[in-house]
Amino acid sequence: MIDRRLFLAAGAVAAASFTGGCTTLFPAPSRFVSDRISVTVAGSGPDVVLIPGLATSRNVWAGTVAAVPGYRYHLVQVAGFAGAPPLANAQPGPLLESVAAEIERYIVEQGLVRPAVVGHSLGGLLALMTAAAVPSVSKTMVVDMVPFGAMLFKGPDVTAEQAVAIGADARERYFGANRVAATERLYATMIRTDAARPAFVAQALASDADVSGRLFEEVAATDLRPRLKSIRGPVTVLYVSAPNIPVGDQQTDALYRAAYRDLPGARLKRIEGSFHFIMLDQPAAFAQELRAFLR
Repeated sequence: MIDRRLFLAAGAVAAASFTGGCTTLFPAPSRFVSDRISVTVAGSGPDVVLIPGLATSRNVWAGTVAAVPGYRYHLVQVAGFAGAPPLANAQPGPLLESVAAEIERYIVEQGLVRPAVVGHSLGGLLALMTAAAVPSVSKTMVVDMVPFGAMLFKGPDVTAEQAVAIGADARERYFGANRVAATERLYATMIRTDAARPAFVAQALASDADVSGRLFEEVAATDLRPRLKSIRGPVTVLYVSAPNIPVGDQQTDALYRAAYRDLPGARLKRIEGSFHFIMLDQPAAFAQELRAFLR
């Protein structure tokens, strides 16, 4: 049987180090129990759900929570990421849909009132899934992600077969025998701020390789574009011109417009001077965008 106490203990450790004592964190109400995610709560005010990306802990949002007070933040962490036990996520079967279902269940069971949902990377995909499934979600922010992950590798015309191959190749490259060196190279292209990078490399390497690899495969192969029409509230997408993708700003802009064509009202904005982790590389710009989004 899965010992859920291990995941709760890991969540408590992450909470203790979340903001160096600047913000008080509380666990989600005890009646919510999950063996796929944990949730801690910080602050008070309107509800905002924050979902981190692949192999990343909830503390990626520490600076954001401190910079944008006045909200009740619900900070999600996926089981198996950043040293947390994988629990049910270690079992065979689809992961992406299962994790999304738990976030959706949390919002409904905890009675969040018209929550905003914000997600980075994998978390952005989960945010879109949640917004499409839960009518009470009032607005959605996606940080550097498209609704079909394989588009970032092959462009808007990528096929389903190519997407599966992309995911399998990436899983072997980043979560296989050469994982340490591959992770260090990858994060050099994803976090521009040298001082911030080592902590998140460490989180990635502390994450369960099987859980991370399987989710990477599913992100590449999952096409959420048909679901976008089910999203009711406004959507903001922040993105960057990635240094590891050999295209210019105009091509990147065109890619994101194509990716979100089925959400014609979506606000798309490219953030300058940042790699993939916008909240780390451009914290002031990100906080400004988040404030405007949440108003």
